[in-house]
Amino acid sequence: MDLSEILTKLQLENKETSDSTSPQPCIPVSKALSQIQHLFRAATSPKSQEGILKDIRSFLSAADVHWLFSPCCQNAGLNIGDIWKEFVNSLIQHTILPKCELDSGELPESSYQLIPDRAKNITEVLLILLSKAAAEKHLNPCNSTVVPETSPASTLLPSVFIFAATHLQDYPWTTASSRFAANKLMDLLVETAYCKNVRELLCGKQDGGTTGIFGAVLELQRPELKKDTWKLNQATKHVFLWSLLQVPRPWLCVHLEHVFPASLIISDDYRTENKVLGVRCLHHIVMNVPAADLRQYNRAQVLYHALFNHLYTSDADLIQVVLPCMLDLLQVLENPSHRAGDPRKPNRYDEVLRLILMHMEMEHKIKLGILIARHLKRLERVIVGFLEVCDAPEEEARLYVLKTLESTIRHAWPRIAPRLHVLVKSLVNLLYDVSTDCSSTPQTMKDELLEHVTRCLLLLSELCGQDLQFCHDVLLTCKEQHRPVLNPFFVSSFLKAVLGGVHGSCSDARVSQCLEKVLQSMRCLQ
Repeated sequence: MDLSEILTKLQLENKETSDSTSPQPCIPVSKALSQIQHLFRAATSPKSQEGILKDIRSFLSAADVHWLFSPCCQNAGLNIGDIWKEFVNSLIQHTILPKCELDSGELPESSYQLIPDRAKNITEVLLILLSKAAAEKHLNPCNSTVVPETSPASTLLPSVFIFAATHLQDYPWTTASSRFAANKLMDLLVETAYCKNVRELLCGKQDGGTTGIFGAVLELQRPELKKDTWKLNQATKHVFLWSLLQVPRPWLCVHLEHVFPASLIISDDYRTENKVLGVRCLHHIVMNVPAADLRQYNRAQVLYHALFNHLYTSDADLIQVVLPCMLDLLQVLENPSHRAGDPRKPNRYDEVLRLILMHMEMEHKIKLGILIARHLKRLERVIVGFLEVCDAPEEEARLYVLKTLESTIRHAWPRIAPRLHVLVKSLVNLLYDVSTDCSSTPQTMKDELLEHVTRCLLLLSELCGQDLQFCHDVLLTCKEQHRPVLNPFFVSSFLKAVLGGVHGSCSDARVSQCLEKVLQSMRCLQ
């Protein structure tokens, strides 16, 4: 089907000329596109809409590139970029997700059953359009007095990017075929902008030769990312997160005033899924924006309070994203310990750890592991409590607590001796539990637990064998300060007696091997 037949079918026949051999219509492209939009809006059934989209694809394929995009001849005086942007937006509106008025921000999956096919059909139109628009870059206007404006392809990039990002991933409004088409469209966007990847498309090239489209994308999304609008379209938050994660430092700093409030709004939702998504955005901001900019206008302090409030939850999914974000943020707010004037002065690290340990002491569902000596009294109760509770078959809690204990012994060893009898007893009990465990815990996990128990006992045995003169000095200092402390000789004798007694009465080969390793280490230290 040639162009004249397509124009006739679309009711765009050229009545101004009888020259049927003309390579292009004598009407401006704006009139053609306006009529196409009218016909498309008038089509009510999916079948008729699909038929018009098929005609549009044929129309774009057959039309002359010069007539479609050049601001001269029939298009003289027209803003071609704005005309095509309006046309593309009208097509994209056909695929917009149903408006969600629910407070949850989510609709049943059945609400999206028409979206994947619509998106696929629109994508096929946009693929042809972008290919044509890219070819226009190599053409010059026939009228030398016309100054070329911004390329129509560049004008279309932000809105088409958001459309492609909406349908890239596995969500209720996508299918395998619609995702494949969206990925193909995203690749073409990158190619059209002469970029290597999506990051370069959003940020621009490192040499500063081109400007990325991330600012334009945020500008288009801004009305949808307000406190009272971000839930109306379920895709909005996912597109925002996906595009944000593509922008690293130093480019992200420029857009901080736009991305920071939106991320806080999403993280402040009552649903855990949205909190997690929002915190992921905030963590990316913390990692990719200079500390000075985060501290400016008290942003870092606001973020600290927002994250601190999340620590009151017992939801593991949320805690797992909040803690890494909080730890990285504390490096922005607090001076490094080797620079601080008084390293023992309480700060926000203490506030965070105090709250975490309080919840761990009362709650056995949180998966944590944070090290510090100042809180050993509470940390000891947490460690002993967790080691007593089996969480087969994964045994994640006891495994992480053993790792925590190992690091605590390494970093806080001067204050471990008074707690030796409690820790050894707890570790020996764990050895017995593992050796008599008949649950579904895999043997590899049991071996890993035994390995970490052995490491902890070895560290405790090394602690008993520290330089006795140093231990004597510590003992004298503690007496002067009226602080109770165990005699190091008694500590060593206690450890040998306990482990030796257990080793002599143990019938499990793996446990005996662990104990023998520890006892042998103690003999070498004598």
